[in-house]
Amino acid sequence: MNRRLATIAAAAVLLVVVGCGDDDPGAAPPSTPADATTSPSEQPSPTPSPTPDPRTFTLVATGDVLLHERLWTQARNDAGPGEEMDFAPQLANIAPIVQGADLAVCHLETPLAPAGGPYEGYPTFSGPPQVVTALAETGYDACTTASNHTFDQGAGGVDRTLDTLDAAGLAHAGSARTPEESQTITHVEAGTDGDPVDVALLSYTFGFNGIPAPDGETWRGNEIDPGRILADAATARAEGADVVVTALHWGDEYVHEPNDLQASLAPELIASPDIDLLLGHHAHVVQPIENIGGEWVVYGMGNLMANHAEPEGPKAEGLLTRFTFTESAGGAGEFAVTAAEYLPLYQTYQPPVEVLDVPAALASGDTGTATAARLRQARDRTTEIVLGRGGAAAGLTLLNPT
Repeated sequence: MNRRLATIAAAAVLLVVVGCGDDDPGAAPPSTPADATTSPSEQPSPTPSPTPDPRTFTLVATGDVLLHERLWTQARNDAGPGEEMDFAPQLANIAPIVQGADLAVCHLETPLAPAGGPYEGYPTFSGPPQVVTALAETGYDACTTASNHTFDQGAGGVDRTLDTLDAAGLAHAGSARTPEESQTITHVEAGTDGDPVDVALLSYTFGFNGIPAPDGETWRGNEIDPGRILADAATARAEGADVVVTALHWGDEYVHEPNDLQASLAPELIASPDIDLLLGHHAHVVQPIENIGGEWVVYGMGNLMANHAEPEGPKAEGLLTRFTFTESAGGAGEFAVTAAEYLPLYQTYQPPVEVLDVPAALASGDTGTATAARLRQARDRTTEIVLGRGGAAAGLTLLNPT
């Protein structure tokens, strides 16, 4: 029987059944058998919705990218056919860790020059734009840009830097091309299995080396102002940020201990319910990592890429940090750091210039142009400083990629 005939036959049966019931309009409706009656207490309970698994993500952060001439000389030497410069080989040793993070944040301290230069080093920097390509290839997702060198090359330097970051697909916070951009909170996604976490990134600096804002446009760079920082963090949270990370360019150059501004401002900011992590840079040497009220403050990560005139001192030592954030049970949208890790880095000075993962270099024996004794010194000094404010007791550990 085809589908149309089957439908007609079914309808006929239904009419017969209904007709039999309508012969006596006054007849009472048939009663329901007693054993078919179910009391409300015997109704089956609805199947509970499954509790979502808490989301988790890792965030990696590193110190200053301060482009001295020796770095771009090495980048020229590493360039392939048709390339002017290639900075990626200098970062190859840390690329697996950076790429393995759900979100990796760098600090681009210096403004960028036009393609082909001219390039400038200290005191008013103008770095090769190819460094941004290398940062993206290394695995970074975003860069903070508020520093004492933000205004070194005026409005053009700010615009070129942010345009170059945009072209490489890197998010940025800390400086701006327009007043509207200066009021826009940077949100980035830390993806976890199709349900990404919204992370807001804020960036501020203690000042601009006395260089006035270009054309009086003070909105072009974010200066440290506690009221503004707290207001921006509250705005970020209101816009849907699950986690708010605040980067601060602060501290005294070449001094390991936090200065008065750091010591007073860190507890005030990290106490805010809208700020989840503080990341510091500028001192060009490693500073402590401290847990305050259950949340983490990284006072200073030293340099990622730099070649100061005194390479054998602490300025050659840097820090990579990794924080694992985990959502509260039940997927309520509240996140806390469940693992805090640090990794000593070392920037070599003799060619080939490169950034070394200190523990990995010591373990493999591949110390580049550094000696094992120098790397042990870097490891020991970094560990002593980083843990100097009780970080180990609060759960801070040496990062172990394996």
